[in-house]
Parts: sequence; structure tokens; C-alpha cells
Amino acid sequence: MDNVRVGLIGAGSIGARHMKAMEDVPEITLAAIADPSPATVQIAAARSIPLYPDVGAMLAKGGIDAVIIATPTERHHQDIMMALEAGQTVLVEKPITATLEEADEVTRFAEKQGCHVLVGHQRRYYPCAAMAREIIAQGRIGKLMAVTGQWTTRKDDDYYNAAWRRDVKAGPILTNLIHEIDLLRFICGDIATVSAEMTHHDQEFSKEDAVAISMKFTNSAVGTFLLSDRTPTPWTWEMALGENVRFPKTGQNAIRFLGTEGALDFPNLTLWSHASEDGNWHDEITAERIETPFIDAYIAQCRHLCAIVRGTETPIIDARNGSKSLAATLAAANSAASGRRVILEQ
Repeated sequence: MDNVRVGLIGAGSIGARHMKAMEDVPEITLAAIADPSPATVQIAAARSIPLYPDVGAMLAKGGIDAVIIATPTERHHQDIMMALEAGQTVLVEKPITATLEEADEVTRFAEKQGCHVLVGHQRRYYPCAAMAREIIAQGRIGKLMAVTGQWTTRKDDDYYNAAWRRDVKAGPILTNLIHEIDLLRFICGDIATVSAEMTHHDQEFSKEDAVAISMKFTNSAVGTFLLSDRTPTPWTWEMALGENVRFPKTGQNAIRFLGTEGALDFPNLTLWSHASEDGNWHDEITAERIETPFIDAYIAQCRHLCAIVRGTETPIIDARNGSKSLAATLAAANSAASGRRVILEQ
């Protein structure tokens, strides 16, 4: 098969990240861009790529094998549905859609059309995530009992200059937590229930300042997660791994998986265990560092998209799976607002 020809919908900051990744994947050709922004004219011209004012015009022209959707979340539903109507394979940035109702419609329509939808939770592609999942599945820390993690940092004051970033829709739950929830689901399995408490007592915006979340997984393990964009700490995924050059790397782990025979620090993998299976708090506990390569997850995601189009792989996270990560994330916001535990459908 010739190169997979991709149409990019949305050429903003995340769209640019996908363009950069595609440049490093020989089997992909960026064949078209759909974006009404005047700034995109120069981007398309510099690459000698056809530019269309909207999705419909690009799809009507044809000549593409897949689309990457990097538009604002509120536009995901309409863009996905138009692409599926045209029979396209779709890679859509996270979250899959803005609401669960929209996600369900996308899932059902993709199945009807016989088309694949890949949701852009790029952290699943990191070797450390796959290794953590394997370590737990193999029982190397015994029976999984609990998970604890945090994403805590202080965003710069200029970040909130735009009024929409003070709104609950732009708070850390809907902006940042979905990454963490999807990672936990990938490594530990589905989440059954979610409870949360939040506070606004620093900035007093409608968006939350800090959130404490408790959850129970379908395998009976329990978990907690602390989230805040008002607290200077070294404990975020980005800082732990150095995923994004805009944020300084600290190497400080932000998540721990706790089992009956050991524990696992993540994402810089350190396995803690006793010398014997029946070791306890009286015995020395030692650390084993497990090295995994650092990769560009967006490049890996593009290669996976090519394989899906060619029929050699199926999505690592499809519409139905991506909807579950959205549901668990929204459950945290709903629980904090209502004061009630949310039970998730399985």
C-alpha cells in the first residue's frame, strides 16, 4: 500500500504537534488541512498542502485515507460524524467528545459505518505504561490493592487571563485529569465508582482549585488521586517523565501501585519488594529500578494510525474505550458538585 494520506482538521497548537510527528513517519503523507484560521494559510503554503475552509470541503475533495481531528472539544462530535459519514478512519484528540451522549452516538455510528475511531490518549504508547501494566498483570506486586497518585502544580498567572480558563469547563478535572484517569484504566482496569471533594478557596473562580478523588476499580482495588493547578510541586506526569519541554523535568514520580507483595513507583519504574513473599514491615524492603526507553508518543500514535488504516492493527483505544475514560473523568466533576458517589456503567 502507498503512503497513508491524512487530512488534518484543526492546525492549532495540538494540530502542529501532530504535523511534527507526521514529519517523522515516512509511511504518512499530510495530504490536506481543514482550518478557517487565517494563520493556517502560511502553514499550508509552507508545506505545499491544500487548505480547506471546513471539514466538508476537505472530505468532498477526497483523496485521503484517514483524518486527525485536533479541534476544540466542543467540535469533536460534529467533525467525527462528518468523517465517519465519509467512511474515514479517525484519530481524534482526547476527550473523544464533550458529553457522554455524543460519545455514545459516535461509538454506535462508527460501528454502523464499519470505521475505526482512535482516541488520542498518547500516554498509552509509552513503554513505561506498557511495562507497568505487564508487571501488575503478571502479579509481580501480588494482588493489586490500591493506587495513589497526584497531578499537582501551579499554573502561571497569565494562564488565567482568558476568561474561559476560569470556567469550570477549563478546570483541571476536565483539562488534566482525563490523562491520569485513562492511564489508570489502561494499567489497572476499569473504574467502578468515583467520589470527589473540591475547593475554590484560593482563586475563587468557578473552576476548581484542588480536588481529592477516591475510586474503586472493578477488580476491587481502591485508589485516590489529588489534583490541583494552584500548588507548586514536582509531582506531575509531565515533570516526572520530561514529556513536554515547556515544563522542567524533575524525575519525581507521581503515581504508586500497591500490591500484597510489593509496590511500583511510576512512571520512572521502581519496584519495591521484600526478599521473600511473606516479607513484612519487620523486613528490609529493597528497590529495583526498571529501565524503559523514552519515546515520542505522538510518532508512535501516527505509526499506529497507519497500521489501523492498513488493517494490520486495531485501535489501542477505540471510541467505546475512550468513552469510559471520559465517563470516569466526568464522574469526578459530578460527584464533587453533587456530594454523592457516582457508580459507572460497565
